[in-house]
Amino acid sequence: MVNAAKVLQDLRASAERKPDVVVRLGKPLVESGAVKKLDADAWLVYEQVAIAALEVGDDTLAHRCIEALEAKFPGSARVRRLQGMQLEAVGRLEDAGEIYKAILREDETNVLAAKRQVMLLRTMGLPAEAIGALVKYLDINYTDFEGWLQLADFYLEELMNTFVFLDQLLAAFLRYAQAAFCMEEVIMLQPQNHVFHLKYAEILYSQDSIGLALKQFCRVVELCKDHVRGLYGIKLCTSRLLKAAPSRNPAATSQEDLKAIDLLATERLLAVYGSGNAAASVKTTSAKWIESA
Repeated sequence: MVNAAKVLQDLRASAERKPDVVVRLGKPLVESGAVKKLDADAWLVYEQVAIAALEVGDDTLAHRCIEALEAKFPGSARVRRLQGMQLEAVGRLEDAGEIYKAILREDETNVLAAKRQVMLLRTMGLPAEAIGALVKYLDINYTDFEGWLQLADFYLEELMNTFVFLDQLLAAFLRYAQAAFCMEEVIMLQPQNHVFHLKYAEILYSQDSIGLALKQFCRVVELCKDHVRGLYGIKLCTSRLLKAAPSRNPAATSQEDLKAIDLLATERLLAVYGSGNAAASVKTTSAKWIESA
């Protein structure tokens, strides 16, 4: 029991999502009643096992844990959220939504309920409502970079759904702008993560903001040396900018600097593909593409 409880404690501390492991270790503790010997930690284990059981589809175990928590903390918002998740698991989505709404009416700062509501609306196929709920959440929890990242993904998903229709190009442009804004918020909160700079650069490139995209791709390579996708992005941007008419903006990168950046990206890509065990045909093909870009 001690070893199982210690592993469960470590998983809670690291926030690792291993529902199969949690259920395998936690189920014997719950069914034997040994969990009650963990004193204050018992209720954390009940909650941990309940969530994991819902994720793996063990509704009976989840129900048992939630019943124990309800008996100890009747009416608790935290327990009611678990009850909402249980309703979601059996397909009673609207009932689950009513629980989350009630919790948020009582306390609009309840992070767990707000996040569940967002995901529920998305599951129900209500993207506009999910976006609205997430925007409201971020108005209160503006330092949650994961929330901003999720909102950017929502806008990009909406973009994919609307871009098919030519009469909705303006809406598509707006979605790109909204997604770019979200990524700016993410980068302010997580400035050293090259993955976020890459995502922002690709959105800017799709917006046709080539100069700004180039700077972000360069930032990717600065943070992660010889990042292939970042180097390809630099090549795409410099190629576009060199083919366009020289900008009159004094702040724009000069043609000479663009050529130098392009050459450096080419050299680094060729060096990357020229090392390791890549097949000769792959190296040759890559070199032709890089040199013609």
